[in-house]
Amino acid sequence: MPDAAPLPERAPSHPEVAQNLAVARTGSTPEERQSVWRTLRRPGWLKTELLSGIVVGLALIPEAIAFSIIAGVDPQVGLFAAAIMAISISFLGGRPAMISAATAATALVIAPVVASHGVEYLFATVILAGVLQVVMGLAGVARLMRFIPRSVMTGFVNALAILMVLSQLPDLMGVPWPVYALVGLGLLIIFLFPRLTGAVPASLVSILVVTGLVLVAQLAVPTVGDKGELPQALPMLVLPQVPLTLETFQVIAPYAAAMAVVGLMESLMTAKLVDDVTDTGSSKTRESLGQGGANIIAGFFGTMGGCAMIGQTMINVKANGARTRLSTLAAGVMLLLLSVLLGDAVGRVPMAALVAVMLYVSWATFEWHSIRPATLKAMPKSETAVMLVTVAATVATSNLAIGVGLGVLTAMVLFARRVAHFVTVRRTVQESDAGLVTYRVDGELFWASSNDLYTQFDYLGDPGRVAIDLSRSHLWDVSTIASLEAITEKYERYGKTVEVVGLNEASIAMRDRLRGKLAPGE
Repeated sequence: MPDAAPLPERAPSHPEVAQNLAVARTGSTPEERQSVWRTLRRPGWLKTELLSGIVVGLALIPEAIAFSIIAGVDPQVGLFAAAIMAISISFLGGRPAMISAATAATALVIAPVVASHGVEYLFATVILAGVLQVVMGLAGVARLMRFIPRSVMTGFVNALAILMVLSQLPDLMGVPWPVYALVGLGLLIIFLFPRLTGAVPASLVSILVVTGLVLVAQLAVPTVGDKGELPQALPMLVLPQVPLTLETFQVIAPYAAAMAVVGLMESLMTAKLVDDVTDTGSSKTRESLGQGGANIIAGFFGTMGGCAMIGQTMINVKANGARTRLSTLAAGVMLLLLSVLLGDAVGRVPMAALVAVMLYVSWATFEWHSIRPATLKAMPKSETAVMLVTVAATVATSNLAIGVGLGVLTAMVLFARRVAHFVTVRRTVQESDAGLVTYRVDGELFWASSNDLYTQFDYLGDPGRVAIDLSRSHLWDVSTIASLEAITEKYERYGKTVEVVGLNEASIAMRDRLRGKLAPGE
């Protein structure tokens, strides 16, 4: 009888399984597949990268124009922003194959400054937002993303979808009736065309069909050309024509800060998603620096800047299989060439076609599962409340940064309130020593949970000696030390002695350092 084969020392983990499958399929690891130099020596990989970039570049045209209209600027500002952001981030970014361009999130944030102060202030805002993102990257803000709860992320995405729908209403009001039929036709094509083939973006097919119908039927409907000037030449370096004064800074700073936070948040969320899809890691700090650098460059070229695009990135990575910076570079170059060479053709595109694209983007962006009855029933009420606060605050203020900030604040308060109830206090009278009572405290003690600690003791009824056992607790902040001091002082006023026992080393060190330096109630 042959000897049994030896058992493996341990079962491979999921990342190992994924990597082994990738090696078997492509002959390389996921990390090697991201190498530009290896791709240049592999014709098959290079073809995948370039074709994916061309498709993404084509698909960026309608969205870039639509986002520029949301921001209230000429279509060329959005087209050039998308091209410059994609080209810049292909060199500067930390996440290979991720697509950055003009986005709805940043367009919504900067639209008010365009409406109130003009396009030159927009360029200055984009530059300042890029500088702030670089500062945030150097300060390690990317690492703080893990503290944003999922419910806030969901609320952020849902609010973004709602704001995109609201931004389309002006193009659906006071227009000829054929506009509504064209929007419906566009949506029908976008939803049904992928069932036939995924080789061509459905949004591009929709725009071509709707535009062709308008030209053949000679329908008098609003077009992209009615919204502003389209590009006739390549973008040039410019300096924003704004006064270099404190007043200018005060005008643009709030919008720049909002754009920096929203853009960085969406970019890091997208980078994490690509990490999961490709089974590879990426430098979030470099991505933060890259997004800031790309926005600075975009601002000096007179564009609206932007951030990472979840939808286009998924087309590039998941649908087309791209893995390197070459695909991002190809998308930006393709978009730049098409914007200049086909500007006249783009100007004839009816606004109804772009409205249909944006309504679809809104529909695809919204997290529909988050409002399903089954999900709401299973979800803790606090999580649902955080999501609703984020959505309501964002939609009410039209500011994604404010919505996320209030959502995180709500999550913190509800978490602290919930954790505060985890602390229990048990009173035990010693049978062998009637003059001693012991209080055992279980749970983490911090500002929320320690505020009620003062009320858990029988100061008048307890015997002369009291022991507070904190062996199953930890003192986290000054509020807890102050509560212990207040408890001790009250017992002493009744002529009783208190001994705090069971503290770990960190808690002892904090208590010794602060003892006697806090007034009661501090």
